[in-house]
Amino acid sequence: MKWFLAKLVFRIVCGSGNHTPQFDEQLRLIYAEDELHAFHKARLLGEGDCVQHEMENQVSIKRKFIDVTELHLLTCDTDGAEIYSIIKEEPDANLYIRSIQKSATQLLQQGLHQFTGLNSIAIGS
Repeated sequence: MKWFLAKLVFRIVCGSGNHTPQFDEQLRLIYAEDELHAFHKARLLGEGDCVQHEMENQVSIKRKFIDVTELHLLTCDTDGAEIYSIIKEEPDANLYIRSIQKSATQLLQQGLHQFTGLNSIAIGS
């Protein structure tokens, strides 16, 4: 058995769909014998994750599975391998960088909390 990384794509439709098309691209770990089995397993997961919710304002939100668009075998030497990349345009570079640094600090604090069992650790600002 081997580990694969699969990219599944869903379409999101709110209400009657009179909005800019939205797609949810997800990366999923798949454990399978080979690429063919991994592809079929990823498709089954996608088809099983189609959902429809109705919000408080009576607007329905549907998520429809489109298909599996990528499948990558993960090997022992994948430590540090790039598995996802997106280029974003942000109106305020400094604000974006600060939000990234804040998220990283929170992750570090959570990791230190789990490691040490302490409730709060001051990280340099």
